[in-house]
Amino acid sequence: MQRRGLLIILSSPSGAGKSTLAGRLRKWDESLRFSVSATTRAPRAGEVDGKDYFFVTTAAFQAQVAAGEMLEHARVFDNYYGSPKGPVQAAINEGRDVLFDIDWQGAQQISKSALSEHVLSIFILPPSIPELHRRLISRGQDDAETIERRMQKSWDEISHWDGYDYVMVNDDLDVTEERLKTIISAERLRASQQPDLMSHVRNLQAQFEDR
Repeated sequence: MQRRGLLIILSSPSGAGKSTLAGRLRKWDESLRFSVSATTRAPRAGEVDGKDYFFVTTAAFQAQVAAGEMLEHARVFDNYYGSPKGPVQAAINEGRDVLFDIDWQGAQQISKSALSEHVLSIFILPPSIPELHRRLISRGQDDAETIERRMQKSWDEISHWDGYDYVMVNDDLDVTEERLKTIISAERLRASQQPDLMSHVRNLQAQFEDR
């Protein structure tokens, strides 16, 4: 039987590990489609347009929002981020899961969208605030001012933990990865994700009556 794709949302404060976990999930199951976000921020070293992000101007981004072409969008640290709707809808219809690495604002928008029945939302918590700060410094991507801004925003992110289907503390990356795999494997069997179930049950009923 065919199944519908899941919209797998991973959220966390910056530094809690969601991007690393998203990468591991894609290695575990290469059929997972990563939702490439559009953003108005400048590319970082090594980032590729169309692979890491769709880098667009503010005017172009706002035009897509106005046209209803974004599944979700938000302004974060003076830049806009959003998920193009078309590729996501196509993937669901084809039975392919789509992985989202987004914040709680985007998660809420998707969870309230027309595609809400396919959403699987997971929030990743850090083991402690000092450890979160250490991780932000160790990855070497931001200056001290940006790190401080991310730390200030982290509590706002954490305060929305109870709006997700699943919540886990990432104190061991390998353990968290295995738990994520278990959750996704189970959710793929959700009845609402299997459009052929009804016809299969009817076929079983017909076979039973023909005995």
